[in-house]
Amino acid sequence: MIKIYEKLPNLLRRNTNSIKQTVELVLSRNYTNTVPDKILEKARRSRLGAAVKGPAVQIENEPKLEQANKYTEAERDYKYIYPDFLPNPVYYFRDKIRERLERNDMLNRRKQITIPEFYVGSILAVTVSDPYAPGKTNRFVGICIRRDDYGLRHSFTLRNVVDGLGVEILYDMYNPTIQTIEVLKLEKRLDDNLSYLQDCPPEYSTIPFDLQPVKLLPGMKVPVNTTKVPLKKKPWRHAWDRKSLRGVILPEIKRYEHEEYMQSTSEFKPYQKWDLMKNYRETIHDDDHREIIQDIKKFESEITDKREVITAAKKLVRTRNIPSENSTPNK
Repeated sequence: MIKIYEKLPNLLRRNTNSIKQTVELVLSRNYTNTVPDKILEKARRSRLGAAVKGPAVQIENEPKLEQANKYTEAERDYKYIYPDFLPNPVYYFRDKIRERLERNDMLNRRKQITIPEFYVGSILAVTVSDPYAPGKTNRFVGICIRRDDYGLRHSFTLRNVVDGLGVEILYDMYNPTIQTIEVLKLEKRLDDNLSYLQDCPPEYSTIPFDLQPVKLLPGMKVPVNTTKVPLKKKPWRHAWDRKSLRGVILPEIKRYEHEEYMQSTSEFKPYQKWDLMKNYRETIHDDDHREIIQDIKKFESEITDKREVITAAKKLVRTRNIPSENSTPNK
């Protein structure tokens, strides 16, 4: 057939008799399958020939892929639990040797103190060493409103209202003066940045310093706080109405203000989630991500082994019969 179609333009340039001969030649040939129908039906019902897997194609004792799916889901959670280990997505700011050295320093620091899992919206209590404080330590309780930067420069900000005044303290995650980081309430919020609490009523940022820790049951997912916070009237510190925020209730505005807002340049750009190049530039390579996860898993296994040794040593001390100073030996 291909040879005939290749010769067809040359034949059309000739007279109509050649066209009739070509058509008769094509119709005279019987272009049918030379393979028997039984063999074709058998091939269709096989695993390789079936386009859609039906009941006739299923095989008994076929291995399931649940474990592989769980493993991939567990790996994806690492970038939310350890966002400080992710490198800068801007490629010309990256240096793999520096990132490797910083990662080793970060893991060594995590061996000295326990840095728990927390997210933006969690309530934390941070204790730092302060030579000018009465007890040489200072403890601050607040809600985490944002997490910034990458690597050793990673930081988080806590906000609280003390005596009617809003107080925000930025802590470097790997600052050696930090003694303890305690999670009083683990939860997430609708937005990744809660800086708009600066322009909200103070009761949404007020947290008592004697708040007792709220523990989650093992195996529970991190709860998401869906509270929407109302904003005060303008002026604001930032144009919150131009940002794509889900946890904010905007105040009512007049019609002319709404028209001015619609004519202005808004930062709300929902079409960016379909921008493939933008998503590609803001992500890291799979090989780099895999290397980071391997280092984190190795660190977690070392910490788990260390905790098991400490627990076993404590149990051994409890089970020993150590005589007290006042007891007399049995004769």
